[in-house]
Amino acid sequence: MRRILAASLSLLAVACATSPRVAQPGETPASSHTRGDIIGRTAEDLVARFGTPALQIREGSSLKLQFRSAGCVLDAYLYPSGNAPYRVTYVDARTPALADMDQALCVESLGGP
Repeated sequence: MRRILAASLSLLAVACATSPRVAQPGETPASSHTRGDIIGRTAEDLVARFGTPALQIREGSSLKLQFRSAGCVLDAYLYPSGNAPYRVTYVDARTPALADMDQALCVESLGGP
């Protein structure tokens, strides 16, 4: 019974896991609104796309920028890499009521290109 439970939990964890795509050097933004379209971008890229962040938090070596619309909240987490500028390594999209939201819909509601 324990083996079945352990195997089930392992499969569930694998099914729920996501692996963010890392942008390659020199890569240009994609035209579609996917997680990969935000991953690898700089703070300046995000501000140019979505405007001034509603919230900006620095904690240790990380930077969190939050962009909001009436229907969504987009959190972008940026970290430095060596001497390179801070870049987005993780993105979270949700409704103002804290329910998960499709990132593409959230980006669209923020007015991103």
